[in-house]
Amino acid sequence: MTDVKDPRENNVLIVIACGTNNPNRSVRGIHLAHVAHRMGKNVAVFLLDEGVYLARKGITDNLKAPTGDVADDLLMYLQEFEIPIYACEPCAKARQIGEKDLQEGIEMAPASKLFELACHSTTISL
Repeated sequence: MTDVKDPRENNVLIVIACGTNNPNRSVRGIHLAHVAHRMGKNVAVFLLDEGVYLARKGITDNLKAPTGDVADDLLMYLQEFEIPIYACEPCAKARQIGEKDLQEGIEMAPASKLFELACHSTTISL
């Protein structure tokens, strides 16, 4: 019998459903993606509900957590390493956010993408 590893062991999905309405949790989600990547994990981020506001250009520039972590700095790291970041398409459209409004490296995705990623990852939801 061979030892089959769980594919979720090395894949991490961070789901962020809050935005500027809860900077502590939203920045913490971006920070956790940063930490997981530095640990050598395959990371993806999915922005859902109010979290899609983080996808909009300029929103993360001054978004800080009480710990001092700055969303823009952390997001730049994720962009530099081409960590996939998805914004829920229906959530974004409901909030008047279109493709042209998205920060570099962030793409729109349907809910099916969330399930595709979650089924093969350890998922952390904030």
